[in-house]
Amino acid sequence: MHLPDFARITTFRWTLAVAGVFVLCTVVLFGFVYWRTTAYFTSSFDSLLIGEMRLFVADSAEKRLADIDDRLRDDPRHIRVAGLFGADGRRIAGNIEHFPPNLTRDVPADAVVVRVDNDGREIEKVRLVARALPSGEVIVIGRNIDELAEIAKIDGWALVLGLLPAFGLAVIIGLVLSARAQDRLSEVNRRIQRIVAGDLRERLPTRGGEGPFDKLAVSVNQMLGEIETLIQEIAGIGDNIAHDLRTPLTRVRVRLERGRERAKTLEELRLVADHAIAGLDQSLGIITGLLRIAEIEHGRRLEGFSEVPLATLVREVADFYDPIAEDKGVTLRVETAGEVSVHGDRDLLFEAVGNLVDNAVKFTPPDGCVGLTLLNSGSESVIRVTDTGAGIAENEREAVTKRFYRADKSRRTEGLGLGLSLVAAIVKLHGFQFAISTGPGCTAEIACPKVQ
Repeated sequence: MHLPDFARITTFRWTLAVAGVFVLCTVVLFGFVYWRTTAYFTSSFDSLLIGEMRLFVADSAEKRLADIDDRLRDDPRHIRVAGLFGADGRRIAGNIEHFPPNLTRDVPADAVVVRVDNDGREIEKVRLVARALPSGEVIVIGRNIDELAEIAKIDGWALVLGLLPAFGLAVIIGLVLSARAQDRLSEVNRRIQRIVAGDLRERLPTRGGEGPFDKLAVSVNQMLGEIETLIQEIAGIGDNIAHDLRTPLTRVRVRLERGRERAKTLEELRLVADHAIAGLDQSLGIITGLLRIAEIEHGRRLEGFSEVPLATLVREVADFYDPIAEDKGVTLRVETAGEVSVHGDRDLLFEAVGNLVDNAVKFTPPDGCVGLTLLNSGSESVIRVTDTGAGIAENEREAVTKRFYRADKSRRTEGLGLGLSLVAAIVKLHGFQFAISTGPGCTAEIACPKVQ
C-alpha cells in the first residue's frame, strides 16, 4: 500500500510513536488506579460483611430472623442481601431466592443471585459470605457490587475523554510539523536540483534560527560558496594557463621555424635549440608549480607533520639563499630569537620561507637589504621577511597571492607568478596566518602557533 508523503516523514512517525507510548502509559495508569480502587472497596466490603456475620452468628435463632428482617428493611438503596437456608438448601428467610452454588463457606466471594422482594425478582451481582450454624442451617449475607462496575465505567469515560483529544492533538501537531518539514525539504530539493543543473550561485534556504536544520543549511551554503570560488578559480586558472603557456610555446615554435630557415651552422642550430629548451622549461615550470599547489591544497602532506625547529629552518634558508643574494649585490641579514618548534611539514615550511626570501632578493635592487627574522610573540612565532624593493601597492595586497598574478612593478622580472600562491597554500594547509604589508619595501609574515 502506498503511504501518503506526510506519513513517510520521520517527524510524523515519531509523533505517532510518542503519542502511542503516551496512550499506553495512560491506559496502564488508569488500569492501576481502577485495580487499587476496586481492591480497596472489596476489602472494605469484606470487613463489613464479616463483622455483620459475627453478630448474626452470636444471636439466638429467633433474634437472628428478626435481625435479618431489620437489615433488609433498613435498606433504602436496595443494596443489601441476606438469606437463611436449611440444611436441605430451602430458603427460610431473607431476599435471596436460592443458595448460590459453589460458594465457599466463611470466605467472601463474588456471586450472582436472584433477589426477591416487593419489587419482584432481579438478578444481581453481589459480594457474599456464608457460614454454617450449629443447627445445620446456613446464613448468607452480602451486598450489591454494582458500584465497582460504575467506578470502572467512570474510569473508562475519563480515559476516553482524556486520551482522544490528547491523541488527536498529537496527530494534528505531527501533521503540521510534517507538512512544514515536507515543504522545507521540497524547497531544499528544488534548490539542490538547480545546483546540480549548474547554478552554483543557488543556496539552501535558512530562517535565521539556531535549529539544527538552519545550522546544517549554513554549513552547506558555506561549502557551496567554497565550491563556487574554487570552480571560478579553476576556470580562471585555465585561462591563465592557456595565456601563460601560449607565450613561451609560441616563442619556441617561432624560434624553431626561424632556426630551420635561417640557421646555417651547427652553432646557430644549438643556439636555437637552447632557446627552445628554455621556453619549454618555463612551460614545464608552470605545470610543475600548479601541480605542487594542487598537492598542497588537497592536504596530502598532513600525515607527515611533526615538530619543526624554526630557528634551525630559518638559518638553513638563509644559508641557501645567501650566495644568490651576494651574486646580486643584496645583503641578507638573519636574526633568530631562540629555538622554538611548531607542528608541521619541514620541507613545505622550508619551501614557503624560501619562496619569500627568493621573492625579496629578486625584487630588491643591488645594494639593497633583505631581512629574515624569527620573532617570539606570546603563543606564536613569527617569521618575517623584509626587503628594500619597490613594494606592493595597496590595491594589490590580496591579488598577489593568486596564481599567475604579477604586480605591475614586477612585469619585467623573470618568474611564473606562482611563488606567493605556493606560500599561501602551504600556510593554509598548516593553519597558520600569512600577511603582506604595503608601502616602500615589502614585509611578509607567517605567524605560527608554538607547540605546547
